[in-house]
Formats: sequence, structure tokens, C-alpha cells
Amino acid sequence: MTLLPQRLRRHERHESQRSRRREAIRALRAQGRYGPALHEVLPALLLVAFVVCGIVAGLAVAYRTLGTGALAGGLALLAVITAAVVRHNRPLARRRLGYYTPDEIADLDVEGLALAVSRMLRRDGWRALARPDAQGLPRVRARNRLGHRLDVAFRPVAEPLPGEETPTRSARTPGEGPHLRIVVHRGTFSRRDVQWARRQGGIQLIDGSRLRRWAHGTPLHRLTDVP
Repeated sequence: MTLLPQRLRRHERHESQRSRRREAIRALRAQGRYGPALHEVLPALLLVAFVVCGIVAGLAVAYRTLGTGALAGGLALLAVITAAVVRHNRPLARRRLGYYTPDEIADLDVEGLALAVSRMLRRDGWRALARPDAQGLPRVRARNRLGHRLDVAFRPVAEPLPGEETPTRSARTPGEGPHLRIVVHRGTFSRRDVQWARRQGGIQLIDGSRLRRWAHGTPLHRLTDVP
């Protein structure tokens, strides 16, 4: 009779551990610090395996039926196709690594610019996540290994317009690094914008010139006071 309560307690502990693990994974994913789940990448892995197996089988059949000439021709065709695919996807791969040309930056909408900035931050060693704020405006939040937290806003002007809320300072918990804020603008900030940033304190302004240099590969700490 005493075995049943023990089994129930073990089952409850096991469920509690699983629940805590799920909550921890959700929190890590929300911060951009947890990779994709297996079910998210499994279709792509299966497709790659199917394509590779199909190519190998096709080359084997061509070799058996037509000889080495067909095998050499198939390999040459495969090399040409691979080179074309790599050349076609090179800009996409470059952007995913956080490198953008001035024309690409100019063509982005605000949501695309937020994604680009999050990739550039990851390139510079930050863990970044692009997510709209409570008002639905694009926002990027990031954290580095030193514990510094970064909040990036995207606005045509730094000073809030009538009816627009001033960016609030996030509450810090013990042990966390300083909270830094950046306002990104593809144009030029006015003197009023600069004065507003100075009054607020802890705000760095990234204008179009700095943004293009950052997108080209210049680290963020060389463009601002952000460590």
C-alpha cells in the first residue's frame, strides 16, 4: 500500500521537472538564446537527404548504363548547378550573417530594418531578438556576455511626437549589467534629437552614415559608446 503514494510522488516530481524545463526553454526562445526544435528542422533535413540520395542514385544509374562519360557529364552538370545556386543565394547568406549593402538597407521597411539590426547585433556577439513593443512598433532587445542589455528603437526622429510615449527604462534586477538604448534612423538626426538624447541619458543615436558602416561590418562598439 505504501508503494502507490511513493509512485505518485515520483510521478509528480517528474512532471514538475518537465514543466520547469518547458518554461525554461520558452524563456530562452523568447530571448533568442535557444535553437530551433527538431520538428522545425526535420523537414529540411529529410529534403536534403532525399535530394542527396537521388543525385547519388542517378549518377550510379548513369554510370552503369552509359559508362564513365555519362558519369563525368553528370558531375559537370552538378557542379554548374551548385555554382549557380551558391551565386544566387550568396546575398541571402551574407545578409543572414549580418552584412548589408547601402542599397539593401535603403530598400528595407521598418520591420526589415529591425531584422537586419538583430542580425548585425548577433554578428557582433549579442543575443538579439526582434519583437514589436506594446504599441506594435518594431523593437530589438539584446544581451551580451558581459550582462549588458540593449534596447533598439526605430523612429524617424528621436524626440517623441505628440501622443508618443517616451522610452521607459527597464527595471534592473541584482546582478544584471547596465541597460543601454539605441535609436536607429536611416537619415540624419536634428539638433533637437541630439539634445533630447542627451537629456534622457544612456541613449545612443545611429544615423544613416553610422548605420551603413555598421551594416558593412564595423562593430557597434566602434560606432558608439556601447561596450
